[in-house]
Amino acid sequence: MLRHRWADFHLHTVLSPCAEVEMIPPLIVRRALELRLDWIAITDHNSVGNVRAMVEAAEGSGLAVTPGMEVESREEVHVVCLFDTVEQAEAWGALVAAHLPPRRNDERFFGAQFVVDAAGDYVRSEEQLLLTSTDLSIEEIAQGVEKLGGLIIPAHVDRPANSLLVNLGFIPRDLPISALEISRWTGAAEFRRLHPELSGYALVGSGDAHRLSEISRRTAVLTAEPTVAELRQAFLAVGGRRVTLEG
Repeated sequence: MLRHRWADFHLHTVLSPCAEVEMIPPLIVRRALELRLDWIAITDHNSVGNVRAMVEAAEGSGLAVTPGMEVESREEVHVVCLFDTVEQAEAWGALVAAHLPPRRNDERFFGAQFVVDAAGDYVRSEEQLLLTSTDLSIEEIAQGVEKLGGLIIPAHVDRPANSLLVNLGFIPRDLPISALEISRWTGAAEFRRLHPELSGYALVGSGDAHRLSEISRRTAVLTAEPTVAELRQAFLAVGGRRVTLEG
């Protein structure tokens, strides 16, 4: 049976150096439930270090948490990567880590990168600089995520920085994507008007939340379950499944 779910597929935790210290698992879960969200994805920059804690924090709450990452390609394009299991996400995280430049994070300049537990308590600081590009191409990212059973969504394609449409100027024909993410600054109707050539792609409107107030309730998903496989079918409008973007 298909069920309507409100979703936000792009949230950061305190592991992302640009996120506020309030972005810890229990507070993210509480805020998502206050907004009556049913499904969120955790997508820190180039790391999945807090994914397991987020999944544990949401257990028993009724909130589905999809493990993910916002990876930066060598073209400096941000891509949301989603997986069904923590193990898949951690396998992807290990691969991405091997393709990051060997540079330590400077907390004074970039901000702190905290790994926390399900209660939000400090575990350690991530010393590898995360706010940077990998040496993986867009195509290599797509292939790697697909191989692990995941799904990619180009992030905030309406923005002037780190956007597939701006940095590349086009969507490669062989890229396995069926949806694009637009930011909270752009409405679906406006984006469709500006880009009629992209009418074949589903749209999601995510918060790209770096603070609790930015968590978004714009994307409605009709699926049987909150899984990557179901989401992929919803993007393609298979069997009555669909994604609807409000605002």
